[in-house]
Amino acid sequence: QVQLVESGGGLVQAGDSLRLSCAASGRTFSTWTMGWFRQAPGKDREFVAAIPVSGLSINYADSVKGRFTASRNNAKNTIYLQMNSLKPEDTAVYYCASALRSLQRMVRPGLYDYWGQGTQVTVSS
Repeated sequence: QVQLVESGGGLVQAGDSLRLSCAASGRTFSTWTMGWFRQAPGKDREFVAAIPVSGLSINYADSVKGRFTASRNNAKNTIYLQMNSLKPEDTAVYYCASALRSLQRMVRPGLYDYWGQGTQVTVSS
C-alpha cells in the first residue's frame, strides 16, 4: 500500500552536486520518520540520514556530514537529499525508507517499514 519512488540520480564528477527526491504515497506521510540509505555492490546497506517528523535535528552519517543535507516537504509527501562535494566513494544505489516508529537513533535498516526501488549515483574521479 505504501510506495516510495526515488529520482535524481546520475553520473557526475568528483566535486559536483546532485539532489535526490523521494515521493511517498499510501499513508499519512507527516507521521513517518524518513531515512536515506545507500548500498554499493558487495556491501551492506549503509545509513546516510534520518529525518524526523518535524524535519529538525536530522541525523547524518559521519561520512556525509557537512556535505549532504536532507529535508522533507510534508505538503508534497516528499523528502530530498542534497549532495554536495561528491566523492567517488559516494557511488552507490541510494534508497529512501519510511518508518512508523521514531526512536533516538534510526540508523538501522531493520527499523524502517517501507523502501523505494533505489536510484543510482555514480561519481567519477
